[in-house]
Amino acid sequence: METRKIQTVGGGTYTVSLPKEWAESEGCTAGATVNLHTHIDGLLVIQTPESQSTARNRVTLSVGNDDPAEIEQLLRAAYAAGLESVVLEAPDGYTDEQHRAVERVTRNLTGVTVVEATESQVTVRTMLDAGEVSVSQSVRQLQFVALSMHRDAMAALTTGTTGDRWADRDEQADRLYAMIDRYFERGLARLDEIDALGLTRPELFTLWGTANELERVADHAERIGTVADRLDGEPDASIAAALDDIARDVHAVVEDAVRVVIGDACVATARQTLADRRDVRERITGLDRRLFESGDADYRLTRALDSLARTAEHGGNIAELGLRMAVRDGALAESTAGTDDANASGSAAESES
Repeated sequence: METRKIQTVGGGTYTVSLPKEWAESEGCTAGATVNLHTHIDGLLVIQTPESQSTARNRVTLSVGNDDPAEIEQLLRAAYAAGLESVVLEAPDGYTDEQHRAVERVTRNLTGVTVVEATESQVTVRTMLDAGEVSVSQSVRQLQFVALSMHRDAMAALTTGTTGDRWADRDEQADRLYAMIDRYFERGLARLDEIDALGLTRPELFTLWGTANELERVADHAERIGTVADRLDGEPDASIAAALDDIARDVHAVVEDAVRVVIGDACVATARQTLADRRDVRERITGLDRRLFESGDADYRLTRALDSLARTAEHGGNIAELGLRMAVRDGALAESTAGTDDANASGSAAESES
């Protein structure tokens, strides 16, 4: 990093010199034009028109006789990388299986559609506009999907009730996460994308990390539902009650942690959430031991209990992201200072009395 002194010229205009090495590497000479971008997180970026035009938003891929699963992987990778348009070329034509693979991607990824198709070429484009996307709202939706899956899977496990199949909602969770992941990737490469989203880079990272954890919460809910489908019967009433109690607290751990990240709860909630996670850990360990010692409990319940433990861990990870955010933004220091001031006032009142 280099430093430059800001100077003024006639009329009070502020100026700063450019590093010579950078100017030469970019082909900048006296009289050349550069683009200036101001960003939401306080950055001022200088960019030559040539470098701005080299950003890759379109790619052409030759798929030939590739396996349909590989075509699907390529399209998902291009979506995650933030590309706007992908042209798939198959000189010998597409098979029905390859066409179905493309259709699955367009059906399962938000904003993706086929805009042109011939016998040897298919163009897939993402129509999303960052200015119309709310990452924080998408995280809220992902939380709702993941926790509704968790709630219904636990009901199926402990009472034998049946609800919606988990696969459909797990696909919805995957779709939401994929969209958030896409904008995180684009935000790493394009500062104008950050501005369009209305977020700073640390805020986007925190939301992306939260989405990552929630997607795994949904996966574990699906796993619990699968265990429920395979049980020979309902668990013993006392075991079911213990599972229900733990599941409610695990649900609260995840929900409260997300509230901290999206700004609906304060840093004190993050601390309490981490304390609740520790308590849940101990209770899960105790119930796991109880299942082992009972001898007649269905061994598959331990798999569900393991998913509950992992769900609590993912909730705790989100709470830790919230604490990190609080440290970065100064909220943790303010909270501590407020507590110290209150304690000092209380001590002074006691001494006066």
